[in-house]
Amino acid sequence: MISENTEHLKVNMPAKGAWAFAVGTAIGWGSLVVTSRSYLAQAGPLGSALGIIIGGAIMLLIARNYSYLMEAFPDAGGAYTYTREMFGFDRAFITAWFVLITYLAILWANVTAVPLFFRYFIGPIFEFGRMYSFFGYDVYFGEVLLSDIVVVIFGFVCLQPKKIYSNMNIVMVFIFTICIVAVFAGSAINLDRSLEPAFLPGKNNLVAVFGITAISPWAFIGFESISHLTEEFSFKHSKIFKVFVAALGVTTLLYVLVIILSVTAYPPQFSSWVEYIQSAGSLTGIEALPPFYAAYHYMGSFGVSLLMAALLCLIFTSLIGNTTALSRVIYTLAKDRVAPAMFGDLNKNMAPYKAIHFIMIVSALIPFIGRTAVGWIVDVTTIGAVIVYSFVSAGAAKLAMQRFDRKQAAIGFVSVAIMLVFAIYMVAPGLFGTSRLETATYFLFIVWTTLGLLFFRRLISTDSRQRFGKNVTVWMVLLSLVLLMAIIWMRQSMIESSHYVMKTVHEHYSAELEMGRLSEEELFIDSQIEELNDANTRIIIASTALFSFALVLMLSNHSLMQKRMLEKERAINIDSMTGTKSKHAFGDAEYDYNMDIENGTAQPFAIAVCDVNGLKFINDTYGHKAGDAYIKSAAKIICDVFKHSPVFRMGGDEFAVLLAGADYQDRAQLKAELAKVSESNIGSIENAVVAAGISEYIPGSDKDVHAIFERADKLMYEDKMRLKGLGAKTRD
Repeated sequence: MISENTEHLKVNMPAKGAWAFAVGTAIGWGSLVVTSRSYLAQAGPLGSALGIIIGGAIMLLIARNYSYLMEAFPDAGGAYTYTREMFGFDRAFITAWFVLITYLAILWANVTAVPLFFRYFIGPIFEFGRMYSFFGYDVYFGEVLLSDIVVVIFGFVCLQPKKIYSNMNIVMVFIFTICIVAVFAGSAINLDRSLEPAFLPGKNNLVAVFGITAISPWAFIGFESISHLTEEFSFKHSKIFKVFVAALGVTTLLYVLVIILSVTAYPPQFSSWVEYIQSAGSLTGIEALPPFYAAYHYMGSFGVSLLMAALLCLIFTSLIGNTTALSRVIYTLAKDRVAPAMFGDLNKNMAPYKAIHFIMIVSALIPFIGRTAVGWIVDVTTIGAVIVYSFVSAGAAKLAMQRFDRKQAAIGFVSVAIMLVFAIYMVAPGLFGTSRLETATYFLFIVWTTLGLLFFRRLISTDSRQRFGKNVTVWMVLLSLVLLMAIIWMRQSMIESSHYVMKTVHEHYSAELEMGRLSEEELFIDSQIEELNDANTRIIIASTALFSFALVLMLSNHSLMQKRMLEKERAINIDSMTGTKSKHAFGDAEYDYNMDIENGTAQPFAIAVCDVNGLKFINDTYGHKAGDAYIKSAAKIICDVFKHSPVFRMGGDEFAVLLAGADYQDRAQLKAELAKVSESNIGSIENAVVAAGISEYIPGSDKDVHAIFERADKLMYEDKMRLKGLGAKTRD
């Protein structure tokens, strides 16, 4: 095995591979087994289809935000990396924490779906060795063993050269797409049932469509998984948004086809799809799966076989996609010393093998808690996806404002607003009807958020570089989430207790009264329970409003103090003339790098030393105002060339650049680009000529940053003489 300290993730992901990853991770087991039934029960076929299409359009906005940031920061880590670059390490931690639980939950859902596949289609051959019942779900040793075998197999697959599992993904995505389209076409051609009603009777159509749209972050989560692989793309980053559009288009189409397919046929004991869908949860066998029943009705066993093949491919692509994305998140966290450094090590195939091993170990334990608990964990992704998408959208908006890109800024702000509406809809039961999440889901969210607080506390205590804990945002956000979810969890728990009491009372009276009759006492109890529920809702709304108001005031005060601190920090760390970082800021960065070198944890980096040719000539001939403009021109040239690296003004006409990540990899190309620009500027009094030298950190040889700087400085002087030979002015 080789260490990440000497190698990087390999650039070998083509556009079609990225597309397959996005599609395969966005759609999984639930799309064929759960989604169609749950959507239809809320909005009917037309309402569900419209909700999915609108949701897909909203995801295009999120995709635009992602692609904008992916082009600006072409490194691994996805949302964590973008939040770190735009808002700092504190807020990046929040993003990473919810990215982890979101991808882990989807991974676990598909791992534990494999035994269900056998239950539905093969038989109870793995239902042996019953160990216990957990929340009403019987846990069998055979099914746990099967799930763990799947974990090991796909963990091993993700350790192989990327070309192998990338091609596997492409093939499987084509298989499940073709199979679903073929079954839908076969059903449409032979359609013999009415698809009426188009909407679910008794529900407001607009509300129903909005309800489906609002869960689009959950339905499409995973399409952005390729953002964690940006560092490995072998195609132009300008094509990223097109890849997203193609992926979201296919995903939306497949969702719509499965939804419509599910109402094209229903068993003879039902008079309409409405009765069928409402009863599907209590049915067994193939009748419990509307898409598969329709496939059997129109195409027989062949149709079922096609959907079985599609379902297996959906599960497998999701396993590969989520494992790969998770490993890159953990890899990036390791590089930043947020996670243990060992998770940044790569094997001979340039895969973060220790991160993948960790994912395998954790995932192998999950089947022991049963499918019911896994379902609750999966529901946490509904909230997690909204949080992650909000940070990414806000980051894109901030970057766009810095670049004076009004269109992209508007897209970012609109996306944040939409995610806020979705969040309120999802986590505030009582405001829009009944809760859309199980009570246990709120509790699990509280547990995960509390663990985040504990981990963040430990992170601060071990952060020798003092990158974390610079403001109270993390504490306030996580504590607010814990408090809000605790209030909702208590409310839902009280409602469930009330319903249980009511059920017990009804059972007591039913033994004494005729079937179907309600006594006045029962009617009175019903009305009181309803009044109790309404009172609970009013209390929650009032409490949440007061807490939110107090929180806004606190954050406003904190923001004012933070602004003053940032102004002072900017005065020290930002060069007022050029807008680059100052010599003082370079000193801070030098200290951090020296600490890493001393501890043996330094990542590959290089230093570029740049000097402006002919500044003295410009000052003496045209005045210092022209000289200042010349320095600004030099700063812009350097920043344009080294787009992803911090630039420091070290003195009057000297700059330094710390190269890491993509710029480190492309250092020779960037040096040549800078030389080309400078050569073309020779003779100009407006466009600067910049000499540069670049030197890399040599592990085991360099004891500090100063040694690297000195080498780069000598190379810069040689370049200065070269430019002089071409006609450039110098101090000499």
